[in-house]
Amino acid sequence: MNYIGSKFKLSSWIKEEIKEVVGDDLSQKIFCDIFAGTGIIGRTFKKEVKQVIANDLEYYSYVLNRNYIANHQEIKDKEHYIEELNNLPLVENGFIYQNYCMGSGSGRQYFSDENGKKIDAIRIQIQQWYNNKKIHSDLYYFLLASLIESADKVANTASVYGAFLKHLKKSALKEFVLEPAEFIKNDNTHQVFNEDSNQLIRQISGDILYLDPPYNQRQYSANYHLLNTIALYKPFKPKGKTGLPEYNRSNYCKKSEVKQSFEELIKNADFQYIFLSYNNEGLMSKEEIKTIMEKYGNYDLKIQEYQRFKADKTEAREHKANKTYEFLHILQKV
Repeated sequence: MNYIGSKFKLSSWIKEEIKEVVGDDLSQKIFCDIFAGTGIIGRTFKKEVKQVIANDLEYYSYVLNRNYIANHQEIKDKEHYIEELNNLPLVENGFIYQNYCMGSGSGRQYFSDENGKKIDAIRIQIQQWYNNKKIHSDLYYFLLASLIESADKVANTASVYGAFLKHLKKSALKEFVLEPAEFIKNDNTHQVFNEDSNQLIRQISGDILYLDPPYNQRQYSANYHLLNTIALYKPFKPKGKTGLPEYNRSNYCKKSEVKQSFEELIKNADFQYIFLSYNNEGLMSKEEIKTIMEKYGNYDLKIQEYQRFKADKTEAREHKANKTYEFLHILQKV
């Protein structure tokens, strides 16, 4: 997925820097990614560590991590279920088509009419199988993750779901195909949560805590609301032109709240090593972060230049600089 704040391009550098501090052998370490997003960093460490703990407040993120992190053993016949779902007849009265496709009269065009109907058909069938106990939870989340990622590939948006495009773009005109969200297999068990990070931190412990909170005022719940809608698939009355539901508002996206929330998280973390990814466009300055973190132990900072994320051409024009800087703040608690 083309995801705001994704650490896919930075994952090798982050892994290298973490090993430089903690050591090359992580086989007995518990690694926590508490703002997991699509789970890229957790996946990077999944084979390296004793256990990954992944968490995110967004339900679509929970679904992705429940598959990519928690699923770790082969799922029998999963290809058969993918094939069956791809051959379902279209559904005319599903929630996505009725509210987010132009042909229904909704006035919204997040998907082509055919793709909206196909997404509904697949989502309804997955839930029926699960409710009827035809599929177990591992397969359920594998199929849901596959649906979310496949739907994202044909969405008629400029990467985020804050708005839809007036005309169907080339990728949105492609026929929807459910593609399997293949996960890394290993012998270790992992944990995935769907909780507020500042609450969860009081209940868990481990060795390495990786933090990648939101940087700015953009709320992930709004930017990816349609992925939550597909994942949850619970009826509500969409609001306004963009069809937003009620959504979570993170304190990490509020200038007045972010420093207090961040320090509370650091203070309550029962982890020896803490690594914070944060860039030079964030609500907290690197000096503010340093002041907070060095209260609790030995502090260091690493910097990496990289290509900035652009949701669309308008944003590209607004930000003439193509590159930004990622700060990796490092704390060894004492």
